[in-house]
Amino acid sequence: RCLMARVMAEDAFEAVVGAHHAEIRRYVLRITARAGDADDLSQETFLRAFRAHRSLPPGANVRAWLFAIATNLCRNHFRAQTRRRRAYAAAALDRSEMDPAWPEGEALAGEARARIERVVAGLPVKQRLAFTMRKMHDLDYGAIGASLQCSEESARAHVFQALRKIRRGLDGLIPVRTESQP
Repeated sequence: RCLMARVMAEDAFEAVVGAHHAEIRRYVLRITARAGDADDLSQETFLRAFRAHRSLPPGANVRAWLFAIATNLCRNHFRAQTRRRRAYAAAALDRSEMDPAWPEGEALAGEARARIERVVAGLPVKQRLAFTMRKMHDLDYGAIGASLQCSEESARAHVFQALRKIRRGLDGLIPVRTESQP
């Protein structure tokens, strides 16, 4: 009986993976902008979900739960990435002090991204996550709030602030015609 119940639970979880894996991967890809990171983080999302799915209450919103797991993994990923960047910057500074021939252009190599990617990537993590969940994955504010561990109103505010910053960051990129222009 125990084996049969386990097989049935695994089959049900495979259905969850089949139904949501592509969307979770796209979400993580939009957040990280790297296919390799998206593959790793989406796999880790489903690994953690598999370990915890038995504790999920009946009738729970599985989609929102998976987004919450993916969101937490993205947060952890960015925290680790920030620590790595600081370590690399410190190492590069040490190297440039030791080797005066070190090209200054190396420090600016990361500035090759398109403007919109820079603006979105420059958003605070909660705003970037909320914006991506709302505008790219069409999640409602309740699900976004659950994923970010905040209220529905806070989720709405995060999306609003992200949109405001994106608009400000893109000002002047595309000339906007108004009716008063000939």
